[in-house]
Amino acid sequence: MVVDDNPSNLRLMEEMLRPRGYEVRSFPRGRMALAAARETPPDLILLDINMPEMTGYEVCDRLKSSAQLCKIPVIFLSALSTPADKLQGFRFGGVDYISKPFQFEEVQARVDAHVRLRQFQNRIENDNHRLQELVQIQVKRIAEGHLATIFAIAKLAEARDDQTGEHLERIQTFCKLLAEELSRRAPYRTTIDNDWIGDIFHASPLHDIGKVAIPDRILLKPGKLTAAEFEIMKTHSLLGAQTLKEVHERYPDNKLIAMGIEVARSHHERWDGTGYPDGLRQNEIPLCARILAVADCYDALRSARCYKEAVPHDETCAIILENGGTHFDPAVTAVFRDLSETFREVRSGMDKIRGVSDGV
Repeated sequence: MVVDDNPSNLRLMEEMLRPRGYEVRSFPRGRMALAAARETPPDLILLDINMPEMTGYEVCDRLKSSAQLCKIPVIFLSALSTPADKLQGFRFGGVDYISKPFQFEEVQARVDAHVRLRQFQNRIENDNHRLQELVQIQVKRIAEGHLATIFAIAKLAEARDDQTGEHLERIQTFCKLLAEELSRRAPYRTTIDNDWIGDIFHASPLHDIGKVAIPDRILLKPGKLTAAEFEIMKTHSLLGAQTLKEVHERYPDNKLIAMGIEVARSHHERWDGTGYPDGLRQNEIPLCARILAVADCYDALRSARCYKEAVPHDETCAIILENGGTHFDPAVTAVFRDLSETFREVRSGMDKIRGVSDGV
């Protein structure tokens, strides 16, 4: 692009550059050139300084302030030839300065050099972009592999006492539903974002990972546990948290594992402080564990176990709502109430996929 208010100079530049294979667009005013550049950005701009309406300095300043146009190289062509004039051109972002009257060979050489340089820069930018894409793909694959490994380990723990299947998948969905709805309500709009929702989705399967250390005679006992047996059962929360804590010490920046520690340790805490293992109460209990407690309770009540029958949906909802403010966080309970039919649909849908009749 050539910008000069002198028609003779425009014709001269066109006649000089077109035989060298360049497509040349000429404009007598800065505003016209800016509008055309926004429409079709050129590879290089040859820019006069003394022009009506807008000086070349002003045009260059506009170019450099535009995210779309700032990388276009600008060569000033001007009869102003003092060192101060040239310095001013560089201050406004020009890459070169040619004084009038100019030699054809000099203009051609400088244009060729800056066009080649711009081509190299574009090639480097494109290569960097492709490299970033490849890195992102590889990071995504590694992250997915880690998540799959974590989920597989959690499934091993689940397999020992879950008779219904897909318990962890349902827990993930229930936690995500509760977290998403909480994020739309005060005071959680500023604390629950998409990353946090993703973390609770992937961390929730870790809540019972400590059960791998509980003996089968207790974990699979069909009847009511004795007081001593229940104390052993309760240790699964600390065992799971400690195991994950050892992992977190090696990967301290992993937010998912950090949340996994919280859900494993605190999902049996109660809003009124009567839970275990730490007797936390109200907001002392991590939010992720308060959400997990409601999701886990719903699915546990709805599922048949070796020691109990499945509880119907309506009765399960009544139990959870009745315990809001004592066992469960009242804010999470309120969200559950509003989403209870969605919970029913999720549970019913997964049972149908597995070919199990949802008779309750």
